[in-house]
Amino acid sequence: MYSRYLSHFLSMFGIAHPIIQAPMAGGATTPELVAAVSNAGALGSFAAATLSPAAMIEGVQKVRALTGRPFNVNLFVLAEPVVDQAGLAAAQARLHPYRAALGLADAVRPAKFCENNQAQIAALLELAPPVVSFTFGLLDADTVAQFRQKGSLVIGTATTVAEARAWEAVGADAICIQGIEAGGHRGTFLGDFEQSGIGLMALIPQVARAVNVPLIAAGGIMDGKGIAAALILGARAAQLGTAFLCCPEAGIHPGWKQRIAHTSDDGTRLTRVFSGKYARGIVTDFMQQLRPFEQDVPPYPIQNALTADIRQAAAKQGQLELMSLWAGQGAGLARTLSAAQLVQTLADELAIALPGR
Repeated sequence: MYSRYLSHFLSMFGIAHPIIQAPMAGGATTPELVAAVSNAGALGSFAAATLSPAAMIEGVQKVRALTGRPFNVNLFVLAEPVVDQAGLAAAQARLHPYRAALGLADAVRPAKFCENNQAQIAALLELAPPVVSFTFGLLDADTVAQFRQKGSLVIGTATTVAEARAWEAVGADAICIQGIEAGGHRGTFLGDFEQSGIGLMALIPQVARAVNVPLIAAGGIMDGKGIAAALILGARAAQLGTAFLCCPEAGIHPGWKQRIAHTSDDGTRLTRVFSGKYARGIVTDFMQQLRPFEQDVPPYPIQNALTADIRQAAAKQGQLELMSLWAGQGAGLARTLSAAQLVQTLADELAIALPGR
């Protein structure tokens, strides 16, 4: 039997297991994956951060057609990018050899660097899914209140105690705390990036002592023992991303799944060269060759827009060394199971690790 605090969290989110499938942008979290996770008693998460409002609506409609269970929709919090023309030209020049190798035309300035964030938030308010989550920044209290009035629980992402306190102050229902082990983009939005690179096991108890809202632990968790450790330290649930990437429902390239399964403990690292924001992925030639320019690339979302067609063409051509193969530090522990099987396996492992919890 779950503890009173954990049972309250599960009841609040309408789930049977303290397991959340992470929202991973770029097509990884298909409606089929989200629905399968939710149908299995965990919380599926649909990544909408790179989608237009129309595509967001279409994706959420597909999820709703596949499940009647609670699910989450995730967005970034982004300001309008400020473009430095000289930096843009230098970035395009650095990418020219990769474009040529893939048979792409010379670079032109993208029509837009990202979707309009305010339009995305407005669309999400209209969709009013059971749960919404945000990363890369902080929503204002009025917007958080609007989501809650629509019936959506609000989750904010934090990588430090200060960021967690900021989310609590604007009224978040729960906070996802992201350790340095996590795959994909870092959610840091306050302070120095290097100082914010805190390991999850050190971060959980410090945030738990600092705030009074439920915590969701993310970063390197791949099995029931990892979930148990997070719960013992003060989290109410665990969010797993890389663990779900090898599921057949995940929409990533088959070669990416194979690389995840064969990644060593030191086979990932943080990089800015793909998107302009630090993200953890499997080490590739693209990552290594552009490493000397790590601090020179334009910030997110500018660099992300400049490399978009390179990454897309590389995926179509099976050029894994030019793709952003996001994965966390526990990647080598990934299992090739269906989403439903993985949720049940994690729940069974958790029951063994924490009997009578």
